[in-house]
Amino acid sequence: GLSGADEDIFVCYPSSLGTITACEYSTELYFDGSTWGLEIEDIHGINLISTGPVPTFTPSPTSIATTTPSPTNTPTPGPSLTPTLTPTITPTHDSVIFVGAGDISACTNDHDEETAQLIDNIPGYVYNLGDNVYPDGTLEEYNNCYDPTWGRFKDRTYPSAGNHEYQTPGAAGYFSYFGTDAGDPTEGYYSFDLGEWHIIVLNSNCGDVGGCDADDPQGQWLQADLAANPSTCTLAIMHHPLYSSNGGGYSRVQSFWEVLYQAGADLVLSGHQHNYERFALQDPNGLAAPGRGIREFVVGTGGYSLFPSNWPQILPNSEVRDSDTYGVLKLSLNPSSYDWEFVPVAGQTFTDSGSD
Repeated sequence: GLSGADEDIFVCYPSSLGTITACEYSTELYFDGSTWGLEIEDIHGINLISTGPVPTFTPSPTSIATTTPSPTNTPTPGPSLTPTLTPTITPTHDSVIFVGAGDISACTNDHDEETAQLIDNIPGYVYNLGDNVYPDGTLEEYNNCYDPTWGRFKDRTYPSAGNHEYQTPGAAGYFSYFGTDAGDPTEGYYSFDLGEWHIIVLNSNCGDVGGCDADDPQGQWLQADLAANPSTCTLAIMHHPLYSSNGGGYSRVQSFWEVLYQAGADLVLSGHQHNYERFALQDPNGLAAPGRGIREFVVGTGGYSLFPSNWPQILPNSEVRDSDTYGVLKLSLNPSSYDWEFVPVAGQTFTDSGSD
């Protein structure tokens, strides 16, 4: 029947299968991972093999960031079988959950624990949007302040750096804590795939990484990465927002936007401003671009502090704003669309949700 252990390798032999199994065989092999509570993104493929030693399965990397693979389990060979062909079945990608915020932790308050408790109950992958620990992003601050809360999700987090990380020269604390998952320490930018989406983490601390213009190393890398990954859906993360109605935006990232816009990117996530704001689709010059533009979310609500505001200068394409609520933005990245939901901490009522 079934050989293997955990979620790493399943080897199925279509003979003498029991009534409770992950595999059923008729004219083709069918995989149902619900017996083990698996999601579709957990399954890399299924190989139909004959009797004999089982080859080691090595999944294809989907991320430029380095991850630690699970231990390889060697299944016991099953009954004799001589198939006429050896198919590999690759499942279709389903919706992927991507949740997080920026401006998160300090040892001076517990609001990051409140937002961490939200993510405790949300499956999927986690992002942070920079300024992850205050005041200086040292390794000690990461270990003592960030790690007890958002560090609970470190093994499923895709990090990004903010200006407070660079309060420590070279953002050494950030890169020491996250290791190779944060990219090359001299760059701090990288990309990866989640489901059908291509995700790009950019470093908006331009002066620390050789600039952010199109002809700078990071800008050239961005153009090459987009050309090499012509995905239907693209999301970019950068700490500093181009647009904000509470404290203003940062023109240093306009070149990023121009490159992303030309490539047809869909979403930009930023932090830095300690509030929540959602913008309508717009172009790099702030002009409404229905059906064509980029939607920006500013999510600086991770727990460190909030910037109270009566929003005296609301930008033209700003659709929703809140400066009183800690929380996280949960994205459901579907194969050709996305859903969003701002999830507030316990005791708060503000929320925002929609689809595009």
